[in-house]
Amino acid sequence: MLEKKDISLEKAVLIGVVTKEQNEEKSKEYLDELEFLTFTAGGEVSKRFTQKMEMPNPKTYIGTGKMEEVRQYIEDNHIGTAIFDDELSSSQERNISKILNVKVLDRTNLILDIFAQRAQTSYARTQVELAQCQYLLPRLRGMWTHLERQKGGIGMRGPGETEIETDRRIVRDRISLLKDKIKTIDKQMSVQRGNRGKMVRVALVGYTNVGKSTLMNTVSKSEVFAENKLFATLDTTVRKVVIQNLPFLLTDTVGFIRKLPTQLVDSFKSTLDEVREADLLLHVVDISHPNFEDHIESVNKVLGEIDSADKPIIMVFNKIDAYQAKPFDETDLIAERTGEHFSLAEWKKTWMSRVGEHNALFISALNKRNLEDFKKRVYDEVREIHVTRFPYNHFLYPDYDYDNLDEEE
Repeated sequence: MLEKKDISLEKAVLIGVVTKEQNEEKSKEYLDELEFLTFTAGGEVSKRFTQKMEMPNPKTYIGTGKMEEVRQYIEDNHIGTAIFDDELSSSQERNISKILNVKVLDRTNLILDIFAQRAQTSYARTQVELAQCQYLLPRLRGMWTHLERQKGGIGMRGPGETEIETDRRIVRDRISLLKDKIKTIDKQMSVQRGNRGKMVRVALVGYTNVGKSTLMNTVSKSEVFAENKLFATLDTTVRKVVIQNLPFLLTDTVGFIRKLPTQLVDSFKSTLDEVREADLLLHVVDISHPNFEDHIESVNKVLGEIDSADKPIIMVFNKIDAYQAKPFDETDLIAERTGEHFSLAEWKKTWMSRVGEHNALFISALNKRNLEDFKKRVYDEVREIHVTRFPYNHFLYPDYDYDNLDEEE
């Protein structure tokens, strides 16, 4: 008889602040996202706590009164985890842990945990471990458990070396080892990318959970993992796609997110080389998300950081089947009509019209709506790039052998 699995989710509370830089509405958006992150990691949010402050408390993130309120709720409801919306310093984490006496995580730690769950390949696991070690290093003091100890032995520790110094040395050595491992894999991947030189490269970029993998599956007829959770896809996937006898390489990349941890940006820079070396970017946007404009801004910021903002970009507004405008009461003289009340037709007349008629596509990858328009636009752009790069090609010489072009599956 099979043993029944425990499917109960870990109970958690979320804590955020409202400041001058982060107003009430923005704080709610971040906590909504933090709740989705918690769900993705396998947790269930019991309650949210927010406090208005000039700036987060340098000792405990929130004030003593609010902290006592959180502690009492945790104690009364048997909560096991407290998750904070911003990255905590090592001293904040220690102080909060002493007060709440439960597991304390911040947004960075939570995202790292999800990445650790999602990493499938050796390369992705190495990148995640590097990010975790870089996050761990300044937080060793005061942790509940220590790393493996070097037990005695002449010359093993050095004179006067304390346990915390030993831990730091172990982590630093591990970081150095992981960086060397990533450099080796980077060289191999660089060779692989070089072997694809004859083919135009197209990369899917966008915020996490906007439907990039679903679009990849639909266009390339492949089986890339897709799920309605944040960071469902972590490993970069490259597939050969053929539209009207014109082959090109389509890459599905890791999704971006607001407040992306610095450690992850640093350790995943090599993964983003696929974006840097792409000839064309398809910026996929979940238009059904109420904050999709903020998502676009976040993605553009990362593209700027990796010197890819000036590449040819087609904006692909996905999930049009799920888009619903919020009803607006015309009789309410105080209420202001904003973007959340716009229909798709009205959105197209806003800043989207400046993107260009053909560079702003509206599709549903899941229900395959408007995919023919999408394929035609991508084909036209890829063809133009290909003709520019290889003037003596299939369009001038129909007998050109496309089937033997190099490719990386």
